Amino acid sequence: MIDQLKKLVEHSTDDEVRSLLFHMLLRIYMAEETEQAQLLRDLKNTYQNFVEYKRSQAVTEETYESIHILFGDSASGSLKIALEERDVGDVKVLAFSDVFSIGPVWKLHEERGLHHRYEWLENHILFEGDELTEFHESFNETISEIEAIPDHIPITIWIGGNAHEQTAMRYVLYLLKGKPNDLYIMDTNHSHTLHTGELSPEKVGLMYKKESAPLNNDQRIAYEEEWQELSATQEVLRIWENGEIKRVREDYYDEYIIHTAEKLHKELENQGFMKSARLIGEVLGHVEQYIGDGYFEYRVRHLIMNGVFEIKGVPKAMRFYSVKRK
Repeated sequence: MIDQLKKLVEHSTDDEVRSLLFHMLLRIYMAEETEQAQLLRDLKNTYQNFVEYKRSQAVTEETYESIHILFGDSASGSLKIALEERDVGDVKVLAFSDVFSIGPVWKLHEERGLHHRYEWLENHILFEGDELTEFHESFNETISEIEAIPDHIPITIWIGGNAHEQTAMRYVLYLLKGKPNDLYIMDTNHSHTLHTGELSPEKVGLMYKKESAPLNNDQRIAYEEEWQELSATQEVLRIWENGEIKRVREDYYDEYIIHTAEKLHKELENQGFMKSARLIGEVLGHVEQYIGDGYFEYRVRHLIMNGVFEIKGVPKAMRFYSVKRK
């Protein structure tokens, strides 16, 4: 949040900063005749109005003919490379660097839901250095950019056959609720990959020009209602099964993790410690869902705390510790 404020000030002109300072000092000066609660509300309104002004200013300064929204740095990176190679010009690419198949999505379209998700990630998923702060800021910035999309710009959302992208698509469509933009869905499921991020820039480029009809009003309403149903739940793990998002228990993969550890012990012909990264990599390689290594690492630590695994090393990242079946 602090970094976002720094950027906001750095990208403001002297006149804009002077105007903002004048309005804030004026509010404070008038505080003698105003209750503190009202003063706080006034200052917050001044800040929010300034942020909205800068957002609208950024939109008018930027020109593009279409928006593409993807879920993951790999997927968005492939599309950006494909667009550069084809020199298509005025296309803006937005991306969420998150895994929507894990973690709570309860009320995620509201501030309290965002806070709830960040808190869960902080308490369960390992981040190194400032990764969590950067993730938080990037997520909020992408939301702001989506909300600031002009009404006449067509929007394409890229999705594959997995709970991560399918959940994220419904979330974004809800954020776009009521906007008149033409909305297109680029379904990468037929490419026989687990998620869009596995596609090469060449394949992404071939899909880019694929013709499709925009979602009609009934389709949009159906996806919005599905999001409302999802966002009313407290589950932290979702899988894609029979063309639907299925909510499952937090420990859904625990037995499989244990079974995989036992199998690796047999292959290694000993009961010694194995790097947790080796175990998690083996699990990832055989689970036909897009979950992400962070969640499986969290479950390994949970199994350690429950006495299923023994540990050697410090679990500050999966490369720093080893486990074995107790």
